[in-house]
Amino acid sequence: MRKKLLYVEDDNTLAFLTADNLEQYYDVAHFANGKDAFEAFKQQDFDLCILDVMLPEMDGFELAAAIRERNVEVPIIFLSAKTLKEDRIKGLKLGADDYLIKPYSIEELILKIEIFLQRSQKQAPVKNMTCTIGSFTFDPQNYALTKGSETIMLTERESALLKLFIDNKNAILKREKILTALWGTDDYFMGRSMDVFISRLRKIFKDDETIRIENIPRIGFKLVAP
Repeated sequence: MRKKLLYVEDDNTLAFLTADNLEQYYDVAHFANGKDAFEAFKQQDFDLCILDVMLPEMDGFELAAAIRERNVEVPIIFLSAKTLKEDRIKGLKLGADDYLIKPYSIEELILKIEIFLQRSQKQAPVKNMTCTIGSFTFDPQNYALTKGSETIMLTERESALLKLFIDNKNAILKREKILTALWGTDDYFMGRSMDVFISRLRKIFKDDETIRIENIPRIGFKLVAP
């Protein structure tokens, strides 16, 4: 069965050329503004989303955030003329899987699409088994950390990162291993996104002295916990 892509681009010429190429391999639903695209996303199932950033009515960042509120797993690829490092990092922090700069090649885009589609298909369902870390209970399937009566919801990637740390507790994890396991690539911008997630986990655990995520200079990180 052909995979279904949500493609949002307001440049008619670029949209026609890109969609025409993608339709050789996928079913493509194209929209020229973020608002219409989100309405379609709420009503249909998509296997992957391709978003421009500068869109009318609802920009790509707002659209990605809205998509992530409804679905934390569907892959998102940004295609944008915004080349600032801050824009790429913002897109990745919103939960995007990649951020390609215009002009891009169709071959590269298709390669990225295939990588993320294959990765999402290979992800086996997480067993509904909670585990204890310090004074917290971690539920990886539901992306939840519980301490007493308080429950903290993690993003999918934060949960995957914590699970990787717990599976390698008290051992050094190299940066490249973490990046490859979670993003499929050892990339500078993905690394910056990873650092943001680690910073949030540290804030969550800051009041539990038995848990710490140590920075191992020029190598990686180590979760120290009982």
